[in-house]
Amino acid sequence: MTTEQNLLVELDKYLKAGVHIGTKFRTKYMSKFIYKIRPDGLAVLNLQKIDERIRIAINFLSSYKPEDILVVGRRENSWKAINAFSKATGVRGIAGRYPPGLLTNLNLEKFTEAKVLLVTDPWPDKNALRDAAKLGIPVVALCDTNNESNFIDLVVPCNNKGKKSLGLFFYILALEYLKKRKIINKDSEFKYVLEDFVDE
Repeated sequence: MTTEQNLLVELDKYLKAGVHIGTKFRTKYMSKFIYKIRPDGLAVLNLQKIDERIRIAINFLSSYKPEDILVVGRRENSWKAINAFSKATGVRGIAGRYPPGLLTNLNLEKFTEAKVLLVTDPWPDKNALRDAAKLGIPVVALCDTNNESNFIDLVVPCNNKGKKSLGLFFYILALEYLKKRKIINKDSEFKYVLEDFVDE
């Protein structure tokens, strides 16, 4: 276990947001990210691994321009975080239902192109996942203990259902993405606060 100083945010912020709290269901794939099972049956994800994977996602996504990334989140708990992320970075976000064929059907009025897809939950966002798979574009997915990893290139283990957890993830991603792209040089230049990403 590395020291707390090496984390993207203070350990306390991660814990308060509950990014490590999983579900009672566990898939075989996600077992490698699980730290322990609580007495009430809830799986607890390894915070160190969460932090490591967020870093990998930041490095990977920041190699793409904002217009080449598409973020999708069907679950309502992700909407505020996605919209704030889009506003902060210029990355396109679909908060709500993903129109099937959006990436693949040229005849759709809202047809859109993307070079990389980020989904907040592979299960409700499966239509977007399938379209990306057809096109062969890489997929980054936030996965809880109950998710499968089919069609996913990079899994970021975390609580992908909680508003606070999703808000913190997108806040970190927005800040670090802008720094990596040299749009801002330091944290103090970031115009947003965590509350902009989290529904109370």
